[in-house]
Amino acid sequence: MSETPREDFRAAAHTAADLVADYLGAVADRPVWQPVDEAARERLLGAPLPAAGRPLEELLAAVGEQVMPYPMGNGHPRFFGWVNSAPAPAGVLATLAASAMNPSSAGGDHADVHLERAVVRWIAELVGFPHGPGAGILTSGTSMATVLCLAAARGRAARRAGWDVREDGLAAMPPLVAYATGEAHSCVRKAVELLGLGSRNLRTVPAGPDGRMDVAALRRAVAADRAAGLVPFLVAASAGTVNTGAVDPLDAVADLCAEEELWLHVDGAYGAFGVLDPEIAHRYAGMERADSLALDPHKWLGVPVDCGCALVRDASELRGTFSLVPPYLRDEEAGGLGWFSEYGMEQTRPFRSLKVWATIAHRGRDGIAADVARCTALARRLGELVEKDPELELAAPVETSIVAFRHRVPGLPEEDADAVNRALPLAVQRRGRAFVTGTVLGGREALRACLLNAATTEEDLEVLLDEVRAATAELAAGLRRG
Repeated sequence: MSETPREDFRAAAHTAADLVADYLGAVADRPVWQPVDEAARERLLGAPLPAAGRPLEELLAAVGEQVMPYPMGNGHPRFFGWVNSAPAPAGVLATLAASAMNPSSAGGDHADVHLERAVVRWIAELVGFPHGPGAGILTSGTSMATVLCLAAARGRAARRAGWDVREDGLAAMPPLVAYATGEAHSCVRKAVELLGLGSRNLRTVPAGPDGRMDVAALRRAVAADRAAGLVPFLVAASAGTVNTGAVDPLDAVADLCAEEELWLHVDGAYGAFGVLDPEIAHRYAGMERADSLALDPHKWLGVPVDCGCALVRDASELRGTFSLVPPYLRDEEAGGLGWFSEYGMEQTRPFRSLKVWATIAHRGRDGIAADVARCTALARRLGELVEKDPELELAAPVETSIVAFRHRVPGLPEEDADAVNRALPLAVQRRGRAFVTGTVLGGREALRACLLNAATTEEDLEVLLDEVRAATAELAAGLRRG
């Protein structure tokens, strides 16, 4: 591999810094999102494999002209879609340095390994989760963190039932049964399927009108499965669902799990950091009692993608699930903690911890808490604006920083009004001034606005609702003409 002369790299790095700074500085002045035009799409899709290389400066020019004009939109203060945050500037800068070092963070004695231990502890401290040495690992996201946590839960359940699932698999065991509401993220079902448990053994526990798990119904389901000779082993509760931001009654669920000797896993991918806001911290009571907690620094904290985190109460459960190092050798390595590759799926692991460290260190706990509290306050304000508007209605209570609502569409029958609400998200997105997504709640179409960007203003909320009204008028007029 030929080397790039040092000065050429330095000049290109300055150009890249200017390109990124200009991009970030102008985000709020551009449309939130616009479809990629056909010519640009074809240019990206049909790019031929180059026979000869190109200079760095030329490559950066191509990035600026062909890639950066077509963002997803999540850096914009009026991006309210899905759960994708704007990138924290400190994390953007740290990503460059981490890429330059380019280690494998599987283990060994180098800075990234020790830094990951520290930032995992920081994350646990931020959300109030008890943390012992080795009881956590950074992942690609909560989807992978969920696989790791549920694998540990599966191993414990099998061991208690007299099986070694790593040696013998699941074939000889009675079915292991897990429980979650219909509001649980799809990553829970994916993990159950990937771990060989079968989605038919993931029970859907009813939720109340507020979207929170019905603990009495959970208790009945566990009792019924025990009576049928099955092995209940895990409850997956939510600390902020993706549809409405609802937080399950974690203390009551933890009580039941303690009584029934079930593993309590909490999906806090997006919402766990809401515990930092004193106004809503009470909703999270019991989260600290979980056996495992999965969350995403690349969501509410704004750490550049990708970065998730798995936290466990007992480090030995996670290590015992994945380590291939004989137990008698484990205490001889890395102060007894071993390599990160003993705690998860990845062997070659990227240097994720530096961007987490930079993001948290730049804002500090107080700054992060203030950002979270601002987002939840904005969500409550958006809920108030919706309730004051005779043409709009809330589809669910505002618990964290997600607001689910719908347009009543006066003058149209309910079926047509539902069709308008179904089409509304894309119609708003295409207008370019705000970005919102859709969902279905109680069988009815709704919009959901997720507020993760502390740079969002109340004026941005007004723009969102103006765009919803304008797009609704256009869609309704089309239905009436039809």
